[in-house]
Amino acid sequence: MANWKLTIRHGSDVSRQSFDDLDDALGAARKAADEVMDEGPLDSVSAIRDYEPAQIVNARIEISGKGFFSPPTAGIDIQGDLSVIPFAGGVKRQTLEGSTIPQAMKSLKMFLSS
Repeated sequence: MANWKLTIRHGSDVSRQSFDDLDDALGAARKAADEVMDEGPLDSVSAIRDYEPAQIVNARIEISGKGFFSPPTAGIDIQGDLSVIPFAGGVKRQTLEGSTIPQAMKSLKMFLSS
């Protein structure tokens, strides 16, 4: 059974992959993040109110480990303006260090390896 699960939510699409090795999961997460960044920023959205690209989550890339009660979980949100917000935790989140993809990936590795 795999030790790490990668979940990628991009727009309305959701994909999941399993990995035995954390470095493989981080590599796949980095590739997914690069693909989202290559698409460029989103436009503003007008629904009930107006949303600027910085207020829209373009993609959420999340890695979780094994464990029944609170498995280690961390990921990155890529906003519509292509800013990056790394986080740790599932329901209760804390923001990690990093404002670029390489910095965010380093923070994820440090958190998930501990």
